[in-house]
Amino acid sequence: MNQPGTDSLPDQLDVCIKQFSSAFDHCFDFVIRRFALPPGKEAALLYLEGIVDTTMLVRYVVEPLATASEPFHSMADVHHRMAVPNMERFHAFQDAAMGMSAGKAVLLLDGESEALAFEFCSWEKRNIEEPTSETVVRGPREGFVENVATNTSLLRRKLRHPDLKMERMTIGRYSQTEVVISYIQGIIEPHLVEEMQTRLQRIDVDGILESAYIEELIEDNPYSPFPQVGSTERPDTVAAALLEGRIAVFVGGTPFVLLAPNTFAMFMQASEDYYQRYYIASAVRMLRYLFTLIALLAPSIYVAVLSYHQEMIPSKLILSMSQSRESIPFPAFVEALLMEITFEALREAGVRLPKQVGAAVSIVGALVIGQAAIAAGLVSAPMVMVVAITGIASFLIPHYPAGISIRLLRFPIICLAGLLGLLGVMLSIILIIVHLTGLRSFGAPYLMPLAPFRLEGFKDLFVRAPRWLLTERPRLTGQRNARRQGTPQKPGPRNKGGLP
Repeated sequence: MNQPGTDSLPDQLDVCIKQFSSAFDHCFDFVIRRFALPPGKEAALLYLEGIVDTTMLVRYVVEPLATASEPFHSMADVHHRMAVPNMERFHAFQDAAMGMSAGKAVLLLDGESEALAFEFCSWEKRNIEEPTSETVVRGPREGFVENVATNTSLLRRKLRHPDLKMERMTIGRYSQTEVVISYIQGIIEPHLVEEMQTRLQRIDVDGILESAYIEELIEDNPYSPFPQVGSTERPDTVAAALLEGRIAVFVGGTPFVLLAPNTFAMFMQASEDYYQRYYIASAVRMLRYLFTLIALLAPSIYVAVLSYHQEMIPSKLILSMSQSRESIPFPAFVEALLMEITFEALREAGVRLPKQVGAAVSIVGALVIGQAAIAAGLVSAPMVMVVAITGIASFLIPHYPAGISIRLLRFPIICLAGLLGLLGVMLSIILIIVHLTGLRSFGAPYLMPLAPFRLEGFKDLFVRAPRWLLTERPRLTGQRNARRQGTPQKPGPRNKGGLP
């Protein structure tokens, strides 16, 4: 499409149509429909076929205009007498052309230097389904889709209050992607809304095709391996985040909604933690933290102990391990890297292959290759066990971006363990902690409530306290309206004497 000008629309219908035809030159779906309004005033309807519902357009615009009993003298008459929602008036050619590209039908009248746009979009959209990346045993089964209007309606079903605000903007010179900022007025800190608006308004790119584009452009530290902006496909997760005083960003064309600010602890929480009984959720969450450490450190500790600190291994175990390694031609460091790279390649292959065969290829491939490598004497059985446990542990991390970060950090830690032993492992841990301590998400400390230390934050950190104890919002974001429930909420028997 040629770049339209910013001039006002001409008042001559033929000249105006010629200008639109020039702008949408070489566009086979550009449609011009000319007709007459009573008492013989010439009009034209311009739209792009395929993204406009022509049936609705004819029924609610063309037929009422062409068969009106009273004459139309101006565009103002049309605007006042048409019973069509979502009408918009354009005076500049560029605005009208952009509106048409967004799926609107533009009405032009001879002798009028303005256009009237009707929104009868017919974009194809996916049905609401359960998110495949965030499945739950107990909880809502609906997930976001690629349509922003549908996604915001799903959120309003969860939060039915006028304080739920939705601010719309458009980002991308050519994609003109619809972006909506959502928050709860009265809970969120105003400076957080202003900061998000500032960061989004300074984005000047040719197109936004997925929310990851925006995530990378608004992060505090884009060079960090750890994500500082959350993403989710679940409306209940977004509603819970807004009730904590956080902000959500909906992006057109993707089901993933961005959440900010985010801490490391939030990436270790799953929505199902709040739908199970608190002691079950606490046990699962502690297991999640334990296996996150295993996913990060298990191969490196194995390499360090086997290469430099054999005295730490019990005698019977070291003898068994020595027998399994006596025919292995590689040191433990090379063996670990070889198996870890192979396992990651199999996992990536399982993701890229069709769903019907992807899981089978990743599981069967790992079993076959592992067994064949042991039989060929390339790797030892204990190393295969360590890599397998590490791979399983990484699946316990509920958020995929955080899991990817842990998986990637495993490789430099293995290298340092192979060079320096346990000293290298400890050095890696210190560097990661120092990095996390200095990391910020929209100004919020990434390790809060650990650093800075906030005792009340431990109610929802390693464990999930009973709901009646979660009386206040997180200090990180909810201090403007800290109280989230009345007291007392602790359940108890209403009648000590039993049933009435």
